[in-house]
Amino acid sequence: MGRRYYCDYCDRSFQDNMHNRKKHLNGVQHHRAKKAWYDYFRDSSAILCDEQTKKPCRKFLQRGICDFGPNCRFSHMSEEDLFHLKKQAEDERQQREDYVDRRLPRRSIEEWLSRREKKQTALGSQGDLKDKEDSEEGQEESDIPQQLLSIPNLPPSLRPPPLGGWKVRVNTEWG
Repeated sequence: MGRRYYCDYCDRSFQDNMHNRKKHLNGVQHHRAKKAWYDYFRDSSAILCDEQTKKPCRKFLQRGICDFGPNCRFSHMSEEDLFHLKKQAEDERQQREDYVDRRLPRRSIEEWLSRREKKQTALGSQGDLKDKEDSEEGQEESDIPQQLLSIPNLPPSLRPPPLGGWKVRVNTEWG
């Protein structure tokens, strides 16, 4: 029987030789299946842009079915479908903007680390630890960079410390 070539786009297999593979990969059915596969992953704004530039399909509007199906060069979307697609595209755009806003730091991690190091050296040199803690207690929550708080499922060793610090018992034996 020999080796067989399986095409993921077309979901079919055939004997693997140069002639058969070249014939399949240059075929219309393969190109349509490949285009349909990549179109499945397009975002709504690209689909909306394409659909708005097309004219409505008369056969689809009259009979509700078109002989060309997804290969038709005219639009098969109603006004209501276009409205929903426009809303979905707007929601996706808003989600991307929100994600970018969350990811963009107000300050860099390096800046935060240098400020933290300066603060620790200042706390070590001053004996008035209590006064320093009281003045910065309101700042403590916003002191940690947003990037560190937005990463989900961090192991406990990489999570930022709690607001009051870790509780250490005096009678704890280590090791």
